[in-house]
Amino acid sequence: MSRFSSLRCALLSVGLLFSTTMQISFAADTTVPNLSQPVASATATSSVLPSAEKGLPPPFGANLFLGGSDAERNDGLNESYLIAPGDKIAVQAWGAITLSETVTVDSQGNVFIPEVGPITVGNTPASKLNALVTSKIEAVYPNNVNVYVNLLTATPVSVFVTGPVLRPGQYAGMASDSLLYFLIRAGGIDSERGSYRHIVILRNNNPVLDVDLYEFLRQGFLPNFSFKDQDVILVKPQGSTVTVEGGVRNPFRFEFATATALGSELTKYARPLAKISHVGVEGSRSSVPFSVYLAYPRFNSFDLEDGDTVTFNADLKPQVIDILIQGSYLGPSTYTVKKDTHLQDLLDHVAIDPALADVQSIYIERASVATKQKEMIDQALQRLERSVYTAPASSEGEARIRTEEAGLVSDFVKRAQQIIPKGTVVVSQNGSVANILLEQGDRVVIPQKSDLVQVGGEVLMPQAVVFNPKAKLEDYIAWAGGYTERADIERIAIVHANGLVDFNQKSTLRPGDQLLVLPKVDAKNMQAVKDITQIIYQIAVAAKIALNF
Repeated sequence: MSRFSSLRCALLSVGLLFSTTMQISFAADTTVPNLSQPVASATATSSVLPSAEKGLPPPFGANLFLGGSDAERNDGLNESYLIAPGDKIAVQAWGAITLSETVTVDSQGNVFIPEVGPITVGNTPASKLNALVTSKIEAVYPNNVNVYVNLLTATPVSVFVTGPVLRPGQYAGMASDSLLYFLIRAGGIDSERGSYRHIVILRNNNPVLDVDLYEFLRQGFLPNFSFKDQDVILVKPQGSTVTVEGGVRNPFRFEFATATALGSELTKYARPLAKISHVGVEGSRSSVPFSVYLAYPRFNSFDLEDGDTVTFNADLKPQVIDILIQGSYLGPSTYTVKKDTHLQDLLDHVAIDPALADVQSIYIERASVATKQKEMIDQALQRLERSVYTAPASSEGEARIRTEEAGLVSDFVKRAQQIIPKGTVVVSQNGSVANILLEQGDRVVIPQKSDLVQVGGEVLMPQAVVFNPKAKLEDYIAWAGGYTERADIERIAIVHANGLVDFNQKSTLRPGDQLLVLPKVDAKNMQAVKDITQIIYQIAVAAKIALNF
């Protein structure tokens, strides 16, 4: 079916029924042929015309003319449609007279109705046609007459589209077709040169309407206008523009309705995000480079000029931070506090059960510390790889040993790189808690009281053992089955409940402590024993893990 098969009459139904004096309706007919060839799809301007400056964002509203859809026809006459020569009207009357005629508006704008005579309807708005025809018929037949008028066809119009459009020229359409219909037929407005804010409709070389498409894009307002034959749609040259970047919902190039504009007008269309605090403006004033950085409220009264680039920034740092509570506590697990809050200030608001919470062993897990620990471990691993892979070999046998060593080191490095440090900050010792400044995302850990000592690492049976105040470190190792063959009995890490890692085997053990027996690095034929041992120590401190080599 043809694209315009439903519009071959060029008009749609707009019915008006008058029961006592006159009844008029407008309906589509099927006798008018197609007005034109199929509408060509819209084409990107950049693929046809040169660009003044590369890299600029598209203008606000450019998507009106993008894509491959054809221009859509209006499905009805607006009430301001003016009756024109060539329109056909069916007139039926009954009562005092019987009449059924199809009349055509002649070149003088008249229709001739038998027994009534000529009626001038040319240039009459559709909304007023009823009253006009009724008055003429009642002048001849004042009583007992019913009239039904049906507008069968409307005369096609030919409209010129010119100015900065992709395909300027002459286009056929209907008087009720919208401005957008003809602009799309012409390929759309040239985004580099055409104005979206000043589109003038000329009739007999005189402007009759000035359309601002920004109002349509923002509020859906498009003037209800009826075209006449030989009307001209003139797209004016593009006015002053600014480019918008940064935190906005509409990062486009915007055109001013006048030569300059206030920042408040731009924000109305660009719609900055709620988090925006500052605005940067770059451009030129009096041919001199210009740059200014303003607080967002001040920007609203700032004068913008052609060519400015406006960047919206969320440059205001948050004044509150989020702190998480873990371990043994009562109440909420997340607190939002001011940036200058210290640990003691927060703990005053955290409810605990003294019978369960070990308040003397509080510690903090901090993301910035974990990141630094990870960097130090990775740097040590890189040094280890360099020392192994660049070690010289004086003989074939030694070269073979170095190759085997490199394979072992490579496997160790891969496993060590997967370790995630905890970022522990020790803040409590000997019953007192340091009142340090908190950071965003800190996890304040309040350990639960425990009667156990965890024993792990290079022992035969890693397990939890009930704390015995009379027991020594060796006793706990024995209760865990003793050392493995790989254990380094000189390197036992004592992880206290407050997060402190101690390698002094004479330290006093307390409930809730953890014993980590570190592995022994075989020094036979190994050149990197010291580096590997250092990394194992770092991992034990940072992640509380005894990593085997």
